Amino acid sequence: MVVKKEDIHHLVDRLPEFDQKTAFDFLQYLIDRSGHKPNGWAEIDNREPDDEPLSEKELRQLNTNSGYVTGEDAKREFGLQVDLP
Repeated sequence: MVVKKEDIHHLVDRLPEFDQKTAFDFLQYLIDRSGHKPNGWAEIDNREPDDEPLSEKELRQLNTNSGYVTGEDAKREFGLQVDLP
């Protein structure tokens, strides 16, 4: 799907000012993601894996579905036109 830049500009212009920063941050994220890993990731990639076991609290959080939203649910709820994992 091809989107005209003017349509993107129009959508951003319609956003309340406090949401424009969020839109800017997301667009910056998309640019960073498509071109290269953001600064700092190379250092993380070179570190040794963390072998510290998870705490009981972390295990409980990991094994719960609380707050989890599938891509399909998000797509339906927000009327998104993209496929999400």
